[in-house]
Amino acid sequence: MHKGRVEAFSDGVIAIILTIMVLEIKVPHGADLAALRPLLPVVGSYVLSFLYIGIYWNNHHMLLAAVSRVSGGVLWANLHLLFWLSLVPAVTNWMGENHFQGLTLTLYGAVLLMAGFAYWILQRLIIVANGPDSVLARAVGRDVKGKLSVALYCLGIGLSFVSAWLAGGIYLAVALMWLLPDRRIERQLAQPREATAA
Repeated sequence: MHKGRVEAFSDGVIAIILTIMVLEIKVPHGADLAALRPLLPVVGSYVLSFLYIGIYWNNHHMLLAAVSRVSGGVLWANLHLLFWLSLVPAVTNWMGENHFQGLTLTLYGAVLLMAGFAYWILQRLIIVANGPDSVLARAVGRDVKGKLSVALYCLGIGLSFVSAWLAGGIYLAVALMWLLPDRRIERQLAQPREATAA
């Protein structure tokens, strides 16, 4: 099965997710800086979620660049990931509208955790479909960054009951950790070309 349809469908869903998020930002009823103050939590939650969706889009693109075969399991795993990502606009809006109150941060963290888990399942099924010696299998390796992300999401969820600042800070830290380009797949994709050129 060809991966082109998976890429095109996923890109379309992610574009819709980003559009829904920006449409949730309401125009202020005033033309001065004071009118913008109530929007700060909404815009802050939007920026964080935009960052997360951008990271997923980028990593999803790199993930599929390493794929030569797509199975039925990969298609369902991809839909599973898109399901959790499609919930990001709802929890983003709820969190922003309620000024990062504890329960909103808990649910936001739970959606991030489940999206991370869904991404891991997608990775595993792609490796199964393409074999243990595939580009992706070699690139992922022990996946320290992925495991650390899950641990931090769980910590953020737990801390959301104690401190909104700490929980939000942890979610931001995970996003910043992934904002630094993950070059594992790029390095693996470049190796055969280098070997051929030598």
